[in-house]
Amino acid sequence: MSEPLKIAVAGLGTVGAGTLQLLSEQAELLSLRAGRPLQVTAVSARNRGRDRGVDLSPFAWYDDAVAMARDADADVVVELIGGSDGAAKAVCESAFAAGRHVVTANKALLAIHGTGLARAAESAGVMLAWEAAVAGGIPVIRSLREGLAGNRIDRLQGILNGTCNYILTTMRETGREFDDVLDEAQHLGYAEADPSFDIDGVDAAHKLALLSALAFGAEIDFEGVYVEGIRKIAAMDIQYAGELGYRIKLLGIAEVNQDGIHQRVHPAMVPADAPIAAIEGVFNGVVAHGDFVGMTVLEGRGAGAGPTASAVVGDLMDIACGRRAPTFGISAEALQKIPSLPMDRHVGPYYVRLMVIDKPGVFADIAATLRDCEISLESVLQRSRAPGDVVPVVLTTHEASEASMQRAIDEIERIEAVREPPNMIRIERGSVD
Repeated sequence: MSEPLKIAVAGLGTVGAGTLQLLSEQAELLSLRAGRPLQVTAVSARNRGRDRGVDLSPFAWYDDAVAMARDADADVVVELIGGSDGAAKAVCESAFAAGRHVVTANKALLAIHGTGLARAAESAGVMLAWEAAVAGGIPVIRSLREGLAGNRIDRLQGILNGTCNYILTTMRETGREFDDVLDEAQHLGYAEADPSFDIDGVDAAHKLALLSALAFGAEIDFEGVYVEGIRKIAAMDIQYAGELGYRIKLLGIAEVNQDGIHQRVHPAMVPADAPIAAIEGVFNGVVAHGDFVGMTVLEGRGAGAGPTASAVVGDLMDIACGRRAPTFGISAEALQKIPSLPMDRHVGPYYVRLMVIDKPGVFADIAATLRDCEISLESVLQRSRAPGDVVPVVLTTHEASEASMQRAIDEIERIEAVREPPNMIRIERGSVD
């Protein structure tokens, strides 16, 4: 049998420990499939004494992960430290300088520094592999880079954050409000103590920026991603969406045309019979459109020790078998600087919920504002009437520009009878089929 692939693991949190467990329990299967053993030789973490549920005694211990990446007896370094800078970036750079491959699950690092790191890996003649950075155990990177290599991808749509999907699914199923379901998600371990990165859309935006680069052959532009989270979604919005034939999802959407790339993360109403509407709970999903293949749907668990470790080991198997692929599907030097288009260029239908005093003339004022902003109404819902009370009014529009809608929302909010900031949700009727 061939020489083993020697592996150093930096970071022994949930995913790091899960990776060591998978490599141990599946050692015979992996060796059979790779034609050589996959052997961990070194590990590094901040706390040596912590019980991680795996035996670390067979491995060389390094207090300094950067020194391990430089000095360990290893062919590949697995970076599972996390963070967009600091030790994680230094570990990758140290590994490349030593001629070692890198496997990472670090979407924040790649979203900020991915183009430069891809160039560094290419210059060193090694791989930078990152299947675990997006959508956990779903092989979306490999599918886009290899399985769909014969297609030009022009649109991606994804549920890229399991925490948000769990919250929105539970709100729909139970009728409970956002804060209550968020507390439950934290108790169950689906949300962090500080959930901001998840519920404010930043985590999904990191992943979308990476998928855009891979799908469109573009340099990463995280700053060009429009980001909006789910804090403003109320139980009544979920209910009204159902009545209108939609479900609300936090979507990452990337589209390319002759002018540039639209990259946006925000809550969206999708038709209840759309493939992406059926992806529920903590699951992730990506829907891609290629010019020859049409629509492809990938779904699975997007986080957790097992699914993410599975993706890490998938990359290690590629390296063990000698399979090589550019980080983002094409040479790093061939990645194009494609401009990211501003959100105000978006055009589509919209849902707007207003809380207004029920009195004569209010709707006429609202309709006049929409008319002046060149926005055409499609439907109006106002089921309960209680003169003098504050009641919900739900509007849906025909296609309108984002710029026009934002101007209309600003003006409607100034109407005296409107008692809360309007809640606007974009409607995604367009399919990728």
